[in-house]
Amino acid sequence: MDIVLIPGFWLDGASWDDVAPPLRDAGHTVHALTLPGMESRDADRSEIGLRDHVDAVVAVIDYLPDPVVLVGHSGGGAIAYAAADARPDSVARLVYVDSGPLGEGGVINDELPQVDGEVPLPDWGVFEDEDLVDLTEELRERFRSIAIPEPARVTSDPQVLSDPRRYDIPATVICCEFPAEMMRDLMAKGHPYVAELARATDYELVDLPTGHWPQLTKPRELAAAILAAVDR
Repeated sequence: MDIVLIPGFWLDGASWDDVAPPLRDAGHTVHALTLPGMESRDADRSEIGLRDHVDAVVAVIDYLPDPVVLVGHSGGGAIAYAAADARPDSVARLVYVDSGPLGEGGVINDELPQVDGEVPLPDWGVFEDEDLVDLTEELRERFRSIAIPEPARVTSDPQVLSDPRRYDIPATVICCEFPAEMMRDLMAKGHPYVAELARATDYELVDLPTGHWPQLTKPRELAAAILAAVDR
């Protein structure tokens, strides 16, 4: 199976380096993407928008011969969902890593502080305590050393969707900072955060207790959760 790994904000394909080997060892082909404008800190990302990231994932789907599994971390979940909307027949499963599908017209996070038209990794105080669970000082230093500013328009461009067949793509949500029980409660109450997920015809919620960056804090456990989803 071709597994396409889509990083969240501030990260490139190398951020999956501790997750990819167990997937390969299980016989899968891994495509850890570096999205447009995220090639380096010096890359020109001034004109990069959300659709550019979506189109980059669609291009990978179109290149591969068989249906793929899309794995999206954080903001990468919204990108994976839009790519699946564009190619619903070519996606075997969606896996959201501490993330979920973003509905039509939604934005990933337009409240992050911008600097000169891009969004650098902010101070840790911007994040909730739940985000930072297991992110030790050593891991924080590592994260900051590899962090690449996010194109501002990726954080704030509205999501554009068109094909209702996206609701029939099986989905796995790997719940990290918010446990599956809380997610189910939000869905039962009709919370807008999970409204798009609630429309899916086939989804599962899987707990992986840690903070928002399990590829850094619990990579082996994350790999195992992805493999379990792929096996299904």
